[in-house]
Amino acid sequence: MSEVLFPLPDVGEGLTEAEIVTWKVAVGDTVTLNQPLCDIETAKATVELPSPYAGVIVALNGQPGDIIPVGDTLVTFDVAGTGSVTAAPATEKKPDAPAREAVLVGYGVANDESVATRHHRRRGSAPVSAPATSTAPVSSVAPRSTPPVRLYAKQHGIAIDSLRGTGPDGLITRHDVEAAISGTSTSAISAPSAPSTTTRLSGYELASWSSGPAEERIPVRGVLRSMVDSMTKSAFTAPHAAVWLKVDATKTMELIASLKGRGAFANVRLSPLTVIAMAVCDGARHFPGINSSFDDVANEVVVRRRVNLGIAADTPRGLIVPNIKGADQLDLLSMARALNELVDVARAGTTTVAAMSNTTLTITNVGPMGVDAAMPILPPGTGGILAVGQVAKTPWVVNDEIVIRQVVELCLSFDHRMIDGATASNYLAHVGRFLNDPAAALLAG
Repeated sequence: MSEVLFPLPDVGEGLTEAEIVTWKVAVGDTVTLNQPLCDIETAKATVELPSPYAGVIVALNGQPGDIIPVGDTLVTFDVAGTGSVTAAPATEKKPDAPAREAVLVGYGVANDESVATRHHRRRGSAPVSAPATSTAPVSSVAPRSTPPVRLYAKQHGIAIDSLRGTGPDGLITRHDVEAAISGTSTSAISAPSAPSTTTRLSGYELASWSSGPAEERIPVRGVLRSMVDSMTKSAFTAPHAAVWLKVDATKTMELIASLKGRGAFANVRLSPLTVIAMAVCDGARHFPGINSSFDDVANEVVVRRRVNLGIAADTPRGLIVPNIKGADQLDLLSMARALNELVDVARAGTTTVAAMSNTTLTITNVGPMGVDAAMPILPPGTGGILAVGQVAKTPWVVNDEIVIRQVVELCLSFDHRMIDGATASNYLAHVGRFLNDPAAALLAG
């Protein structure tokens, strides 16, 4: 027998841990080189790990839901094919073991039901047994109410078990008792109908208000865990400040309408976000300080003259922020194509870890949800994030006359350790001027 250990590799750039989503092999299986072993989730991306060896699986160290540190043994192989099932110690490490290039498989390798019911635990914690299901007959219980309401009913000679509760989950309320006292039938009083549609929260599909449980718990894993970690770190390490601006974007909307379906733009989705992305990058060229970050270790401010433009994308797995590398070097058509590709890849669930790394500036677009404005939290490692509201027809003063214009509201959140109010305000004003007359800005620079 010849046992070899396969430690969990760093599938991103400096990642320290990953969560096991699902195993695709079992102990005793014979595997071939590059055969998929498991799906792991880290930094908002789900990655398929291929086998670096051909042989027999001796031990799998971890269960779905476990979080494994990079470098810890993930799989033990018998490369001689003896089939021994002697498990290697879970804490044994072999940093110099060869790691293969991971293959991205995107999102959706585990359905939401299995994810929602999986116990999320750190390695070494004891598994939680499923609660025992009682087979005894369920006895009848008294109608649900509170002691004060029961006393109130008794004082007025009302049999509480004759009432139908209109409170949450059929709770009998004081209003129900008062209705009985006054002779009004509570059966004629109906609560507002609850919607039956499902919604999503942080990548999980929630049951409707009418069919869901009274209390639902969501395990903090995957995209949600990444969001919790990054937003908590950002909120408590970077002092946030924000500036706001309403912009007459009528000419932006006219430019988009004039370009749609024409020439090279014929087969490209063009939206206000395309022009806004151009404005954000142009503003960074004029005010490089906005494209900066704070290095806590070196105690230095890092100013970058290359924009990796992050675009917050709402996907079935939750909110992710891939970025367009070198966005400041793109023209309008190239920016439109880059945004199209970014959105398509995000919706397909095949965004890579590399595509979400090294963001320098970010746009979050809340307009499609019908929202006017929002104050976003900075992604860690960045100095600014721009929230864009909906473009809506609004009364606007032009030459002392009230006219109807297409108006959008912008909010720039920034790290106040290195970006002061003057820099942020000047930058946002520049973005506003760009959107106010984008054709001139694109031509003149």
